[in-house]
Amino acid sequence: MTNVLLGKTLSELQEVALSVGLQKFAGKQLAEWLYVRRVTSFDDMTNISLKGREALKARYTIGRHVPVREAVSVDGTRKYLFAITNDQSPTTNYIESVYIPEEDRATLCVSTQMGCKMGCRFCMTGTLGFHGHLSPAEILNQIFEIDQIAISNDQSPLSNLVYMGEGEPMDNLDNVLRSLEIMTAPYGCAWSPKRITVSTVGIPAMKRFLDESEAHMAISMHNPFPAERSLIMPAEKLMSVTEVVALLKQYDWSHQRRVSFEYICWHGQNDTIRHAKEITRLLKGLNCRVNLIRFHEGVDRDFPASDEKQMEWFRDYLTQNGITTTIRRSRGEDILAACGMLVNALTANH
Repeated sequence: MTNVLLGKTLSELQEVALSVGLQKFAGKQLAEWLYVRRVTSFDDMTNISLKGREALKARYTIGRHVPVREAVSVDGTRKYLFAITNDQSPTTNYIESVYIPEEDRATLCVSTQMGCKMGCRFCMTGTLGFHGHLSPAEILNQIFEIDQIAISNDQSPLSNLVYMGEGEPMDNLDNVLRSLEIMTAPYGCAWSPKRITVSTVGIPAMKRFLDESEAHMAISMHNPFPAERSLIMPAEKLMSVTEVVALLKQYDWSHQRRVSFEYICWHGQNDTIRHAKEITRLLKGLNCRVNLIRFHEGVDRDFPASDEKQMEWFRDYLTQNGITTTIRRSRGEDILAACGMLVNALTANH
């Protein structure tokens, strides 16, 4: 991936410019073509000399590639399949990204790894195994390609990003942080980091993310009791949910940056008064939100979904006890695009 321009920072693009005989300032021109104008061909870089463009072509590729398949849900959600071929694996792998349109926004759920190694029992993505990290270029390509597709189809351009697709972002932190820099830097896409949320099950690398990024954070909690959580989420052994919350309490969440907790509800397993009381105790003093998520029972028969009435009770209990809580609307279930359902199913027809 070293010869791919997409995903390089301004200083690296300046080095690229010098390496092909261009002036250093051409690095900023390259950044504008890649990240602002988002061109897919060196021929479009019209303020770079023809000789310079030919030299770039000889040594580099831009790194953009279109999705190989698309599925559209009855609710307007769109899922895209990307083929990934890189030096980590001799075979082609696939990842999925999900475009979620709403009245006032359009959100893209981005993947950061090929598969996932966290092994959460309730998550279909974990059944894929782990096949490698996505490069900054492969992360950014999802964003740029799907944004362009939306605009071409007269749909809403992307307004928000959630790094909640395949993989554990904190397990690929260098590349995730690089993609975030390019999305938010003045030389890049100049997005506010407040338009981006990065998810994690909670592993030690999250401290570095908290220190080096201003993006929002979402924690996959699913059970407030460490012993119970460890039975469904092996990562609990790497960093306990109590340690995760203790770390978060060291940071200031009283301004624009937000932290939320994702909580899939299972009947009788984590939706009881005992669990609600423990969440209230655990999160006391932390300015946060809890998002309750309906479980898709086709994922695993060992996890029966909570019914609507119980979820509403759970939400109301937490809210009345000082924890802002919402029930998150499920999107794209019919095309396996909802939470925990990304298994590259589109490859079945590829």
